[in-house]
Amino acid sequence: MRETNKLFHLAIPCKDLDETVDFYEKLGCKLARRYDDRVTFNFFGDQVVCHLNPNDIDLSPKMYPRHFGLTLINKKEFDQLLERAKANALPFYLEPTTRFEGKQEEHIMFFLIDPANNLLEFKYYHDIEMVY
Repeated sequence: MRETNKLFHLAIPCKDLDETVDFYEKLGCKLARRYDDRVTFNFFGDQVVCHLNPNDIDLSPKMYPRHFGLTLINKKEFDQLLERAKANALPFYLEPTTRFEGKQEEHIMFFLIDPANNLLEFKYYHDIEMVY
């Protein structure tokens, strides 16, 4: 299990700082810092830094293997995040779906796509033993 004094850090490209801030704040992430070339967010307790690099945007993103996101342990929080995404008209790359239906690792998930084509996956496992 993760220790509370450690945060995961992820750096990704973005093409426009303003639209990046708008997307991640609508998702529920708090803007921590902003510079001329990057923005840093509290991404649900971890750190995501979006570096301005419009020439490094994936024009044809694919879910696998390049994405990041959040596995929620609480179904109510998963549902609230899904509703927040819908209410804020965030763009879905993949609408909510069930994966591995009928198996122990069954989970529900959805993918969002940020303004720089970074793919974000959010999921909830019905069996907590399958989280790792």
